[in-house]
Amino acid sequence: MDEPPREQHTPYRTMREFADDERPRERLLRHGPAVLGDAELIAIVLGSGIRGENVMDLARRLVESEGGLDGLVRADVQSLQRARGLGPAKAAQLAAAIELGRRLQQLDPDARPVLARPEAIFAFMAPRLLGRPKEELHVLALDAGNRLLGAPMRVPGGVNMVPVRTAEVFREAIVQHATSVVLVHNHPSGDPRPSRPDVAITRDLIAAGELLQIAVHDHIVVGHGKYVSMKRDGYAFRGKRE
Repeated sequence: MDEPPREQHTPYRTMREFADDERPRERLLRHGPAVLGDAELIAIVLGSGIRGENVMDLARRLVESEGGLDGLVRADVQSLQRARGLGPAKAAQLAAAIELGRRLQQLDPDARPVLARPEAIFAFMAPRLLGRPKEELHVLALDAGNRLLGAPMRVPGGVNMVPVRTAEVFREAIVQHATSVVLVHNHPSGDPRPSRPDVAITRDLIAAGELLQIAVHDHIVVGHGKYVSMKRDGYAFRGKRE
């Protein structure tokens, strides 16, 4: 009498046995989140698997048991806790990530400040620089509509200067896929008139931005209750006086 075929089991693998380009976190860091599948993104949120099931297998099983990503999004935290291997902590992590995605869809892009004009830039940044004893450079990444992308990036400086590295200035703008940046820095002395180093640094950053295809929209120097727009007032920008 023939024996029934034995069930074939896929050998259990820990995440340490995966090659770097198979691990979700490493893939995200190397290639960006857009290349990851649903289960890989969920695996990163969950962080770890359970005994006998690595986090990727747990994430795949969870997606399948909930009827795909749509079903997972509709699941509440109580039903998530009932899934084998989640428990309160992992269910809370996943529910929080789903809620963030839900809120993101509700954001109004028009709520982001438009920073096309010097007075709007000054109004936005002056409270952040009020009373600062040292110079700070803030880099504001903008989209094609001159709306702010993310939070301003701060580069700390000294009493009368900010050491500027081109790569640091444009780093966040590149990540945010910005089309332009606004530079803002303060003069603790209260006098917003640009110094010669301010002009030279701005000219260098404009040239670097042209190579990166990220325009320097303006450079605002903030003093005590007043400011200078280096573009409007004729410093460093092409076609303007030095």
